[in-house]
Amino acid sequence: MKIPLNPPLVKGDLNKTFLSVVIPAYNESKRIRDSLKGIINYLEHQKYIWEIIIVNDGSSDSTADVIRNLMDTYPVKLLTNETNRGKGFSVRKGMLNSQGEYVLFSDADLSTPIDELSKMLKIMAEGYDLVIGSRGLKESKILIRQPFYREFMGKVFNRIVRLLTVRGINDTQCGFKLFRGDIAKRIFNKQRLDGFSFDVEILYIAKKCRFSIKEIPVRWTNSPDSKVRALKNSPGMFFDLIKINFYNITGNYNNV
Repeated sequence: MKIPLNPPLVKGDLNKTFLSVVIPAYNESKRIRDSLKGIINYLEHQKYIWEIIIVNDGSSDSTADVIRNLMDTYPVKLLTNETNRGKGFSVRKGMLNSQGEYVLFSDADLSTPIDELSKMLKIMAEGYDLVIGSRGLKESKILIRQPFYREFMGKVFNRIVRLLTVRGINDTQCGFKLFRGDIAKRIFNKQRLDGFSFDVEILYIAKKCRFSIKEIPVRWTNSPDSKVRALKNSPGMFFDLIKINFYNITGNYNNV
């Protein structure tokens, strides 16, 4: 059954936020200003109320100062972790503090351009609970590829994910995911993983709860400053897949 999106809301009605954009940021001072201005420029042309939530994950550079300079002019909120807690921890914090009827999680580097959101919202109107961007579909457009070793290890990881945890999804790790706001809070309240594997966990929870998920092709550009270190992070990410199954067996994902 098609569920129509709410009609455009009058900007300024702070009690009816249509869209929240959650962005985790760790030492992003070099690019967060351009990323935020790109997002803001896009959202200012939309006919709905929006907010941007930046979660500063214990950055040691001037990330927080850059964000504060924009807060007086735009509906940008800054949440701060006193120490570096991890991407999963930061996204969860942003999601649970969001007000939007729809909540988008986006990487700070905008590897997936923000204008892909309009396509996602149209698909969400068909009744889906989650719409996730994917680099793994035939129609996906990879404009700048990752180095071979990272791409290879990513494919290996995705195959293991499909074998052990989340079946039927080609790319769990693309940092561009749209949720219904109420569904996001139910899922992220149960999330346990704080690192890069959190994407797998939230999709696992969503599938376990039979929430409807649509994976769609997006444009994607590799960022040379990615915080993921394939060789360093891979062992922990593989171990996290075992943790997800353990958490499920021990009932951590019940009563979502």
